[in-house]
Amino acid sequence: MKVLEKNLQAEVCDAPNSQKDIEKGVALIKYIIVGILFGIVFVKAEIISWFRIQEMFRLQSFHMYGVIGSAIITGIISIQIIKRFGIKTISGETVNIPKKEFRKGQIIGGFIFGLGWAITGACPGPLFAQIGSGFLVVFVTLLFAIAGTWVYGKFSDRLPN
Repeated sequence: MKVLEKNLQAEVCDAPNSQKDIEKGVALIKYIIVGILFGIVFVKAEIISWFRIQEMFRLQSFHMYGVIGSAIITGIISIQIIKRFGIKTISGETVNIPKKEFRKGQIIGGFIFGLGWAITGACPGPLFAQIGSGFLVVFVTLLFAIAGTWVYGKFSDRLPN
């Protein structure tokens, strides 16, 4: 009887995705393909170019602001469509987008993130596209991005979150 009750209850997927079933092996190929296509788009749009990133931080070009702005607008529209039409995940789970609360640590973290972005000419998304394009020195940036994530995870309870 409990199994029947469980099956009748709607599954809820909290955003970001908290998928219940862990995919393995061949099922992961779709993510690899999407990642490669995403990387190609990054390269073709020149958003992995440290030169374009430097232009943005020096306020010399609108290119990166246009890319970031169009991504924000696409995200806003997508979230509104998901909310208004009750769109579910591929596995039929209801998507729950929790309210976000502002914290002063977001300002500090954003400043550190932006500083690293300006110094290295890379943020986490384009890092892999830069490495895939042959800019192997970016492995150093990747290493420090991973180290920074680890440090935050280790000391987050003592930081102003």
